[in-house]
Amino acid sequence: MAYVIFEVKSAEAGKIQTMLQDDIVNRQSIVIRDANSLVIKEPVSYLKVEGSVEGLKRAEELAKELGMTKLKVKDAQKIDAKIKEQEDSAATGMGMIFD
Repeated sequence: MAYVIFEVKSAEAGKIQTMLQDDIVNRQSIVIRDANSLVIKEPVSYLKVEGSVEGLKRAEELAKELGMTKLKVKDAQKIDAKIKEQEDSAATGMGMIFD
């Protein structure tokens, strides 16, 4: 499934909630991660929106209006890999609890 990732300065994190109030964007798969949780030393958060073409287009429109930075494909792939690595690590940890 297609996705886009936006970078939002930590001081402007409220913009993420503004975007999520949009009905079209809110129906997409949303992942929000603080850079520190991904072992990135930047004062930013990342918003990943995954879903339909319509949903991604609307997210891009809103991000532009709100002054969010859309990551270039190469940068977005790196952040997405870190998010997946973190999710896999958490899933593995949960599996160990139930063994």
